[in-house]
Amino acid sequence: MGEVSKTDSGFVVEAATIARAFKVTEEQVREEMRSGLISSRSERGAGKDEGRWRMTFYRADRAFRLVVDEEGEVLSRGSFPVTPRARSVRRD
Repeated sequence: MGEVSKTDSGFVVEAATIARAFKVTEEQVREEMRSGLISSRSERGAGKDEGRWRMTFYRADRAFRLVVDEEGEVLSRGSFPVTPRARSVRRD
């Protein structure tokens, strides 16, 4: 599997890819995604960006973004500072 794989329900990004971007371990990525410390957003391109997807991962005051084509081939990547997002509280 490459960094990003296409599935029937969307895309899967390797934990190692996210870990490198945030300079943490793969296990930290998994734990922080489960707990909500790392969140993500996926957007489908429109117009001139048709056929592309943008996936952004947020962790504290940093974001990591991948732009992929319809097959999951990485077209670009970047990391940048963001204002920390308020963490939602889970109520069971």
